[in-house]
Amino acid sequence: MLDYRRILIKISGEALSDGGIGIDSASVETVAKQLKEIVGLGVQVGVVVGGGNFWRGRTNASMDRSTADSIGMLATVMNGLTLGAALTNCGVDNRVVSALSIDKAVETYYLPDVEKYLNEGKIVVFVGGTGSPYFSTDTALSLRACETHADAIFYLKNIDGVYDSDPKLNPNARKYDEITFDKIISDNLKAMDMTAMAMCREYGLKVVALGKDEPNGILRVLKGEKIGTIIK
Repeated sequence: MLDYRRILIKISGEALSDGGIGIDSASVETVAKQLKEIVGLGVQVGVVVGGGNFWRGRTNASMDRSTADSIGMLATVMNGLTLGAALTNCGVDNRVVSALSIDKAVETYYLPDVEKYLNEGKIVVFVGGTGSPYFSTDTALSLRACETHADAIFYLKNIDGVYDSDPKLNPNARKYDEITFDKIISDNLKAMDMTAMAMCREYGLKVVALGKDEPNGILRVLKGEKIGTIIK
């Protein structure tokens, strides 16, 4: 019996680009196939995509934050449409929905429609962040998880969980199997965006932090294996 009926997954832009700039078709196909396996377990899946493979912050000091963030939100739209096409090619029914209104390219986010799609077993790919500047895709992830009453967020990181210090700098860093949001915030561990963590804490959302390169990591957790770090 699965503990998770509905989950939201954060997929970085880098996961779709093999760590480079732009789109890597093989990487996108790999992600799509993994999502297909997850849906095959009977889990309802939403995906929030980042845009770091196209755009990351302001390119110069004279660019205002609102403009820079708007460009970043558009980058997530490109990634989401690419992932949606790959899912379709894999035979997975899906919908790409955007917090930004770009009606000639992508469906605009509307919660009742999203709820219908998830209940029908479609993967919903959320793009455009929150639709507003000054909020990261981490915050978009927690917001959509709250709105859709997800059982958990799966957050794929460059390292395999949450540590008490940076394991790249401290070889004796200790990995947590479980940790609270209060502990992360008080110790400034930077597991997620602070606004996102505060929202997850307030609304009781569980976060499973995993290494993005962990083989079949999400599937293994869904089947009961203890890997990564549970934040609650």
